[in-house]
Amino acid sequence: MSHDKRRPASGTPGTPSDHVGLLAAAALMMVLGYGGLTWLITQSLPRIGGELWLFFVLLLLAVSGTALPIVRYLNVRFTPLEREVPPSGVIVRQSIWVGLFVVTCAWLQIPRLLNVALAALIALLLLGTELFIRSRELAAEREER
Repeated sequence: MSHDKRRPASGTPGTPSDHVGLLAAAALMMVLGYGGLTWLITQSLPRIGGELWLFFVLLLLAVSGTALPIVRYLNVRFTPLEREVPPSGVIVRQSIWVGLFVVTCAWLQIPRLLNVALAALIALLLLGTELFIRSRELAAEREER
């Protein structure tokens, strides 16, 4: 266990070195995503084809980049003091789940299939998947010690 991922002795959450790069990546994702969406919406015609898939990719980038600092804050805030802050890979995966949820809802809205119940079901499925993956990771970490 490297010392830079642990919290300081004072109990205040520190910023691990891999989280600094994570926040820089979030800023880059937001700039590329929102900039690309702005360009796509203002400069191209709405067609079913490459433009639609580019829209989904840019939307995933923009939403995941926006969710990344929020997910990082929640992970740092709600991790018990005696445990290490989750690594940046976990935080990136969780923010991509948020982006995937928004993209899936946008995709289902095209044929007008999206409703509150379906959105809640998709959110529960993604949340359950993340909880399963994270519980397996935590169990593997406990076995290593």
